[in-house]
Amino acid sequence: MIIKFNLNGIDKEVDVKPGEYLLDTLRRIGVKSVKKGCDGSACGICVVLIDDKPVLSCSYLSTRANGHKIITVEAIQKEAARLAECFASEGADQCGFCNSAHALMAHALSIENPHPSEEEIKDYLVGNLCRCTGYQSQVKAMVKYFGGNK
Repeated sequence: MIIKFNLNGIDKEVDVKPGEYLLDTLRRIGVKSVKKGCDGSACGICVVLIDDKPVLSCSYLSTRANGHKIITVEAIQKEAARLAECFASEGADQCGFCNSAHALMAHALSIENPHPSEEEIKDYLVGNLCRCTGYQSQVKAMVKYFGGNK
């Protein structure tokens, strides 16, 4: 089945198999920033933005993306670089495997709420797991990224 979507500002037409998940489709067409973590919607590593909302691509059928806008970290390089600096300054970037998903979550949150409190940041990050850190450094980095809002 041919589906059409806009990926990072570029219109795409992709042939997908029935039951194929968006994570697999994106990786097949060369988008390697979308990671495969748990394959069960439990870790958040596979997050992409569909119409500016976070979606777990490992459990989102590719056919559902037909006609939608998909954003991956490749489209938000400036924001991702700034967040990476905040992560580094707080020691939150140990292996980096979850950084793409966190950058997308920060971008989505900034669209919904450009001045979130620390509690709102924590609520928004629920489900984005990091196996390296204790999450405190990531929250501190996000607070710094959003300008130190309390």
